Amino acid sequence: MARLTTQKIKATVGLDIETGSIAATEVHVNGTSEVAGGGVMPLAPGIFREGEVADPAALGQAIKELFTREKLSRDVRVGIANQRVAVRSMRLPAIDNRDELETAIRFQAQDHIPMPLDQSVLDWQVVGHSTDENGERKVDVVAVAARRDMIVQMLEALSIAGVRPIGIDHSAFGMIRALAREVGSPVGPGQFVSAPSYEERAAGGAPTVAENHAPAKLFCNLGDVTNLAVARGTSCLFTRIASFGMEGIAQKLAERRRLTVEHSRQWLIHVGLDQPVEAVEGDVEHIVAARECLADGAARLADELRVSMDYYLAQEGAVPVEGIVVCGPGTRIPGMVEHLQMSLGHAFSVATPSPLGHLDAADAVRQTLSFGLALEE
Repeated sequence: MARLTTQKIKATVGLDIETGSIAATEVHVNGTSEVAGGGVMPLAPGIFREGEVADPAALGQAIKELFTREKLSRDVRVGIANQRVAVRSMRLPAIDNRDELETAIRFQAQDHIPMPLDQSVLDWQVVGHSTDENGERKVDVVAVAARRDMIVQMLEALSIAGVRPIGIDHSAFGMIRALAREVGSPVGPGQFVSAPSYEERAAGGAPTVAENHAPAKLFCNLGDVTNLAVARGTSCLFTRIASFGMEGIAQKLAERRRLTVEHSRQWLIHVGLDQPVEAVEGDVEHIVAARECLADGAARLADELRVSMDYYLAQEGAVPVEGIVVCGPGTRIPGMVEHLQMSLGHAFSVATPSPLGHLDAADAVRQTLSFGLALEE
């Protein structure tokens, strides 16, 4: 009798949590990556704030409900993005032994990471190699540290949900994986061509990240917080979290007009920044207030992007940035991206992962990060 064999399909669910909602995307890996399911669920106020778990029990129940409803795999890689996560790039002498390299990284991290390492969880990744002017081999490393108590709160919620955490990742890394190979829709002139990953270049004998001169991109997720990352290919060179984002704009409108935050989010999309307020239908006072909140919020977002760009470019060895790629719920607000482009004077592109193209626009932009988190690193 002929013997039948099957290749096991690895299923991973990327989980992205924001103040107002949870997004999950299941990806099957069997030679290629395929979206096999997912969904978005609203989250009640007070459960998750500024990127941190405030109520583990309530969050766990919400995650459990979403996974049960969508019949998702229980293997989860969750993203974190808040002010208690620090990402730093370091250049060290090349060390071939991994254990010795980790010891050197942890020693250097004490001077680079702005939190006590004995109260943190530290991880790192090599993103490139180079040679200095004296011919000495160097290794470029990205180190990530997160406060341990914040991680414990997240793990408690996942335990209550009955899912298995196979990884906790920085949300910016998921954003890069999701979009690095996408050519977004340009806002005005400008197209973007993705650079190959470090692994692809190394396998082909091409120059590594630190040695070639290809430009980088600034990726930006306009969510409840603003998640920023500079990357070349899939290699992250810099990342920053700005606590101000779309949620802050919605909350300001909600307080001003005594609306629910969910209702405020709807008004922001309805009003937008792309047409005169006189042309928008609806309650005039709501429309005027929404436009003012959006204009103020867009100006503040532009400042956050400008500060991040300036800080990154001031670093030694910073790779030039060619274009800004934006994603996330904020891209659904008419005129928002155009406003940011005019303020900054850089070419913008709006991108959504092509494997999410079968979803409606709202779900596709919300699941961009969860899709990237589910991808293999």
